[in-house]
Amino acid sequence: MPASNLTIDNFANLCKAVSEPLRVMVLRVLLHNSFGVLELTQLFNTTQSGMSHHLKVLLQAGLVITRREGNTIFYRRTLSVEHSLSRFHQSLLAEIDGLAIPNELQQNLNIIYAERAEASRIFFTNLAKGDGIDQQDVIVDLKHYQDNILKIIDSKGFNKEAIALEVGPGDGKFLPLLAKRFKEVIAVDNNAEMLQLAEQYCQQQQLPNVILKKADATKLQVTNPLDCIVANMVLHHLPAPADAFQHFKSCLKASGNLLVAELCHHEQDWVTKTCGDLWLGFEPDELTHWASSAGFKPDESLYIGLRNGFQLQIRCFCAV
Repeated sequence: MPASNLTIDNFANLCKAVSEPLRVMVLRVLLHNSFGVLELTQLFNTTQSGMSHHLKVLLQAGLVITRREGNTIFYRRTLSVEHSLSRFHQSLLAEIDGLAIPNELQQNLNIIYAERAEASRIFFTNLAKGDGIDQQDVIVDLKHYQDNILKIIDSKGFNKEAIALEVGPGDGKFLPLLAKRFKEVIAVDNNAEMLQLAEQYCQQQQLPNVILKKADATKLQVTNPLDCIVANMVLHHLPAPADAFQHFKSCLKASGNLLVAELCHHEQDWVTKTCGDLWLGFEPDELTHWASSAGFKPDESLYIGLRNGFQLQIRCFCAV
């Protein structure tokens, strides 16, 4: 097909895609996060067949892409566009992103996120009580990569008054290493049972400068801006991981650092049951896009190949 015809077809598909108000709002809610077809039908109170049609139109226009998470196909916005109408494409999405989300739709979004969070909470509650089996070490053990995180932290030259936050500390094994490097370390978990395990470990290790709080880290309000936030193998448990970057940015000082240790995207869906994962890792460009959108600039990156075909990404982002 000649390039001119391709441009005309692309232009027509883009215009068709945004000619329907429902599709415009689908693009709006897909700004950062991903949703399955059933979730989108719940969000917009429509039929599955109707939603599938609208998503097909958006796919044909190149405005969304799909990714499989276990048995579910999730839809997300296209991160990059290479065709000749890319500027029009991006400006179109920029206008859509400026639209307000109606109250009813926002309430439905909150319900979806709550349902996702509840599934994760139940898993970790059972795990903390001994009713579940922790298979995290099957993927990667903290001791295999903790020195890589610490090397990045040490390179930042934090002063003696620096304060750090660890999101989702698990059983607390990383907290002693942070406590040696910061005046104060805040550890936040929304699961009381897991937080109790971390508290017991901190007592054993005698860590007086570690403060444990039961709270949702994506809604945490801090009295003083933080110097560093560590999210170690946490994002794949969050109901809306992209939104977390926005909140983390609001909690950091200017030039503060966000360190993320996370799995790259994989297709081993057994982790959803055995490890309580909501997401099968993330592509590096996803994290970069979310961080940049939140006001971070990419800093150091390290990728480590793991057993069983997994790959770990350790990313540092600097608040600007």
